[in-house]
Amino acid sequence: MNNIAHAPFQDPESLYALNEALLAAEDLRGLNLLMSFTGFSDAGHVITQIAGELTDHLAAEPLAVFDIDQLIDYRSRRPRMTFTKDHLSDYQAPSLVLYRMVDALGKPFLFLFGSEPDLQWERFTLAVLGLVRRLDVNLTAWVHSIPMPVPHTRPIGATVHGNRPELIEGISAWKTTLELPSAIGHVLEYRLAAEGRNVVGYAIHVPHYLADAEYPPAAVAGLEYLGAAASLMLPSERLREAGRAVERQITEQVEGSAEVAAVVKNLETQYDAHSDGTARRSLLAGDNDELPGADELGAAVEAYLASRDAGPLDGPGRP
Repeated sequence: MNNIAHAPFQDPESLYALNEALLAAEDLRGLNLLMSFTGFSDAGHVITQIAGELTDHLAAEPLAVFDIDQLIDYRSRRPRMTFTKDHLSDYQAPSLVLYRMVDALGKPFLFLFGSEPDLQWERFTLAVLGLVRRLDVNLTAWVHSIPMPVPHTRPIGATVHGNRPELIEGISAWKTTLELPSAIGHVLEYRLAAEGRNVVGYAIHVPHYLADAEYPPAAVAGLEYLGAAASLMLPSERLREAGRAVERQITEQVEGSAEVAAVVKNLETQYDAHSDGTARRSLLAGDNDELPGADELGAAVEAYLASRDAGPLDGPGRP
């Protein structure tokens, strides 16, 4: 069946509705596109914080709205509702929207944000690729976050991937080959690169013991990476201030527990050993640079996504 040539079974363009007035009124060709999706891995709530900062502080207009009913399995990822005393007062409906935004210096860009599709990945990918071609997107940059065995007392790291060497070299010095559970962002990156489109992705490293809590410093790092890649001035002051408050709280908790302090100290020792010199090993590597296999890494990610409720310093929990 895979060898039978065929057109898309359903028209990808029918998966979204366009703001025709905006298309007619604005020159949208050649802009940079930022992307982030909830539903895969949002350690430290990095994605939701980044999206909140962009949508709350920058001028934004919807350019394309995707038909979320065709993409989401509501029973596996039930939307949240608010019950107030004796009635339902709010329904947080899932959405997936392509926005036209303007940064702090008045520079326009595109931002695709919302729930990662549960269904129709191939059709959704074709729809996004069609929009990228139609708008002649210059660069696509996307971000997500992963729990890592790193201490909060060291700089936020990132694993960078894509086809723009100048955006990768010096950040991701360690190279290897692994199989991992994919996200829709990975699929889009793979297909964009196959078409020769400029694309870069950032996986922000969040201390694993803070993965279930909002960790603003990691969100700030994500905004900085995206802003640098797309030459944009993105808002981060509120998150920086929130990050300072969070780090004071973490310091108090660490100082109040000898056991937690020992864990952090061990992570610092491991981090410093792996960061010594220019040839950096992976923080996932064990002794003798032996790397976990695909099954082990996949199980670790899946265990994080399915982990139980826990306090910020007790270990990762479900976001």
